Amino acid sequence: MSDTIKIAYLYEDLMNTYGDSGDVKILSFILKEKGYDTQVDNISLGQKFDAADYDFLFFGGGQDFEQSVVAKDLINHRETIKDYIEDDKPMLCICGGYQFLGKYYETVGGDTIQCLNILPFHTVFKADSRMIGDTEYETEWGTVRAFENHSGRTYFDDKSKLKPLGKVIEGYGNNPEDKAEGMRYKNTIGSYSHGPILKNENMARAIADKIIAAHKKRVSA
Repeated sequence: MSDTIKIAYLYEDLMNTYGDSGDVKILSFILKEKGYDTQVDNISLGQKFDAADYDFLFFGGGQDFEQSVVAKDLINHRETIKDYIEDDKPMLCICGGYQFLGKYYETVGGDTIQCLNILPFHTVFKADSRMIGDTEYETEWGTVRAFENHSGRTYFDDKSKLKPLGKVIEGYGNNPEDKAEGMRYKNTIGSYSHGPILKNENMARAIADKIIAAHKKRVSA
């Protein structure tokens, strides 16, 4: 059995706002502590990608321009990402990466960026009400404290299928109305938390455990 865990970092060169790459570094540290080496493959524009080859997918945040560039390439990977998610494998998406899993993202200029339409939610940019500052919320794994900086407001279209990552105590989360931060579907997590989010050891260790379980399943198949 291989002791090397494979991580796919989607568009690190374009989607790495506010130190999101720190999440992958923290996970690599914890996995090393647990006896696993990590192989991190950076998947960017024009590259072939089969999500089934990996134990964990990570997708960070980016600005509108970078998101518009990524959107044109990302559609090529829709089916493999969708299959990966439906197979209950772990994925963490931050800010723009989170938004891409939904139906669409309406920009400040009124343009619509078509997203992957894998999960039933959408995001609308509100230029006059940026949501920025410290955030705190309660999750299944305890309290999470982080930093948010986004004008995109995300709304669930099917609340029976999606669950929030956490209940907001401080900050905005997905939008000012719902008092919910992030999204959970099977073992996929979306969040607006930078800082990075996995500086919260409770979250980091919970995700690391999911990655190890996925790794064991993949190598034994």
